[in-house]
Amino acid sequence: MRGVFVTGTGTAVGKSIVAAATCAALAAEGQPVVAFKPVVTGLDEPTGAWPPDHELLATAAGGRQAPEDVAPYRFGPPLSPHYAAELAGQTIEPARLLSVARASGDRPLVAEGVGGLLVPITFGYLVRDLAVDLALPVVIATHTALGTINHTLLTIEAARTAGLHVAGVVMTPWSDRPEPIEESNRSAVERLGGVRVSGLPPTTPRSLAQAGGNLPLADWLR
Repeated sequence: MRGVFVTGTGTAVGKSIVAAATCAALAAEGQPVVAFKPVVTGLDEPTGAWPPDHELLATAAGGRQAPEDVAPYRFGPPLSPHYAAELAGQTIEPARLLSVARASGDRPLVAEGVGGLLVPITFGYLVRDLAVDLALPVVIATHTALGTINHTLLTIEAARTAGLHVAGVVMTPWSDRPEPIEESNRSAVERLGGVRVSGLPPTTPRSLAQAGGNLPLADWLR
């Protein structure tokens, strides 16, 4: 299996945008990219400029997939997957998740996790466990502001402890005129984490491919 597993240092750090930009840039290159997200929650929340994650990823990947094929499990409340499933009276089956993801075959797969690596998809099966089972290189989305060094290094450590390869870190949104603290944070994560840190510029759903073109996709997929 070829592709990347996009995780985040927490919620609202741009993980879905990084995953969608990756999909869109690969699709713009003519690659038959497949998008996958194990669980989507929060569908009861009002939508803004950005559609729900499974819809965003399906569109970004070129529209070859229906949104419900991107995410096998979908829930209304904005909760951790295990709790959202519990309230819905459902059980999330890891075997089903793996079956859907592995159906990508030889096509590049962009898998987006839920929250951070240690979020429980169901009790006994974390997002990190899914990443390990898929054996994809990990790309970590994180913010640029104060606190990102600790959050990012902890996520790198959690990934490497499980034997995952961290292919890169993406800070977002990355301004064309970053503040000194943002430059310092980027340099610190690169030096202390021993990983390449890229910046994803501010984007909209229509400019995802252009923004994703700034990312080292070939290195990630190598």
